[in-house]
Amino acid sequence: MNIRSLTRGDGVLIGAAVVLFIASFLGIAGCDAGADICAKVDTPNSWEFSQLGWGSFFLGIAGAALVVVSRSLPQPRKVAGLELGQVGAAFTVAAAWTLLMWIFEAENAGAGLVLGLIAALVLAGAAVAGPLVPALKAPLVGAPKPPAPQPYGMQPGQPGQPGVPGGYGYPGAQQQPYGAPHDPSQGAGQPFGAQAAAPQPPAVHQPEPQAAAPAPQPASDFAPFWFAVPVARPLYAEDGSQAPIAELAPGTWYLAVEQRGPGLVAQTQDGRRGVLQDTTGIQRG
Repeated sequence: MNIRSLTRGDGVLIGAAVVLFIASFLGIAGCDAGADICAKVDTPNSWEFSQLGWGSFFLGIAGAALVVVSRSLPQPRKVAGLELGQVGAAFTVAAAWTLLMWIFEAENAGAGLVLGLIAALVLAGAAVAGPLVPALKAPLVGAPKPPAPQPYGMQPGQPGQPGVPGGYGYPGAQQQPYGAPHDPSQGAGQPFGAQAAAPQPPAVHQPEPQAAAPAPQPASDFAPFWFAVPVARPLYAEDGSQAPIAELAPGTWYLAVEQRGPGLVAQTQDGRRGVLQDTTGIQRG
């Protein structure tokens, strides 16, 4: 599972499921007697009562897992006509309801029941409100900055790259103006065997007819750019088949290399190319 495809709602679900799992091993009954007497009393946990451990705690943990898995799949899976996310949300609501009933019927609820009920209520709220609340639909991990574009064919450290000492265009490198006399103090030597040329008198400048400026080349209608998707979206093959070849995850930058009708031809980090048919809400880099 790509962690960048997780949303804040998924993070809340995972955290609440972990707390629910820990609460299942705590005592479900309290003790009002003295400390010496309570220390001798063996307080059972939820797994010693099958109807509580499997019917409430395990049901809530399984529901959280179904919701998170369903949101990470490129296409929703269905069970008995219902999507996995809907089944998982129903499990979390059922777990919260049964734990609430256990609290009402218990004479002295222990830490396991109280903490389990709180975790189950958070679990059910995140499962139901996750697809509806914009704050929960935001990516859990922020998108990284797009890489800085490099000139075609240029490697770091080659002359001509800005910021490299001595390179062409570097502010600290003094460039000899075209047609200026040579200054020996700058350290540029003569070629081997060459003699210094005698100064020549300035030639009379003859005006020449100005050449016609070349016609500007028409700019391309499409320029490649980096983009990120708001939610996980499938990438289809360029031959038009409807079988997805990859999945674009939120929080990752992809390169759009071509416009294909209303969609984009995108390239993944491993070099695969495909057509992104749904381009609504994409973020340009």
